[in-house]
Amino acid sequence: MLSPHPSGIRKYLPMQDGATATFDLFEPLGDHRTGDDITMVICPGIGNHSEKHYIRTFVDHAQKDGYRCAVLNHLGALPNIELTSPRMFTYGCTWEFAAMVGYIKRTYPHTQLIVVGFSLGGNIVCKFLGENRVNQERVLCCVSVCQGYSALRAQETFLQWDQFRRFYNFLMADNMKKIILSHRHSLFSGSSVKVIDVDLSRLYTATSLMQIDEHIMRYVKKPVSLKEYYEKESCVNVPLLLNVLFFFFFPSAKKPNVIFALTLHGGHLGFFEWRLIVGYANAMCQWEKQKPACCQSGHLSEGSCTEEKDT
Repeated sequence: MLSPHPSGIRKYLPMQDGATATFDLFEPLGDHRTGDDITMVICPGIGNHSEKHYIRTFVDHAQKDGYRCAVLNHLGALPNIELTSPRMFTYGCTWEFAAMVGYIKRTYPHTQLIVVGFSLGGNIVCKFLGENRVNQERVLCCVSVCQGYSALRAQETFLQWDQFRRFYNFLMADNMKKIILSHRHSLFSGSSVKVIDVDLSRLYTATSLMQIDEHIMRYVKKPVSLKEYYEKESCVNVPLLLNVLFFFFFPSAKKPNVIFALTLHGGHLGFFEWRLIVGYANAMCQWEKQKPACCQSGHLSEGSCTEEKDT
């Protein structure tokens, strides 16, 4: 099946540490059914960007339903964009996503947001929303697709051969190795030759994401233990209260405002039921449009509205 090719504009955002965040902006192909201005802010999976097939397919569906889409390109993931600082994306760094969301809010002051994260991107968006309540302003809902919410708990699972998890781990590790090696001069330019040789020799022989994290990724910001790195990068330690649709890679806890949906067929990001995500977004937009005035602030439940009317 041929991938759609939605037309967008690439934006470049300078970061405080010298890095340059990039994202692609796609305007809607028609009016939204509610008549409102709605923007989907999208964070792809590990090592992915706006040019990936599943992202293009999703953006195409969303555009046709009247959504503007902003898609983050993970730092270092685009093959033709050089790093401008010795830093690349990690599992839980929210800086680039926050910069993109900030740009959208400033540029479109009347737009409302639907936050969408795929796989690793699901961890990033949930972590972002929970880090500061301000980050949830103008957010209607969050959709997290095939998310792993705790890297520490996922280690043992990723090494199992059941359902080809170990093979998938190897493929993701191989992609990470290619990304790191393509930017090795930018990433390690401030290191001594001896450190570079040690790091890269271990990288060449790595066959899992955990090995790459142990020898490379936990040093990207500030050297910490692997356990500390996973705990810091995972959204499981960040409180989050929001309307959320989760397609969890691992089982979720039962919460009154969380929907856990499991597809009958397909693998990790392999079910291609993007219409379901857009359909959920449409329902949330419609609910926001029709909910009682006392709930518009987002701080009261519909039950509170009923109590208020009764008094």
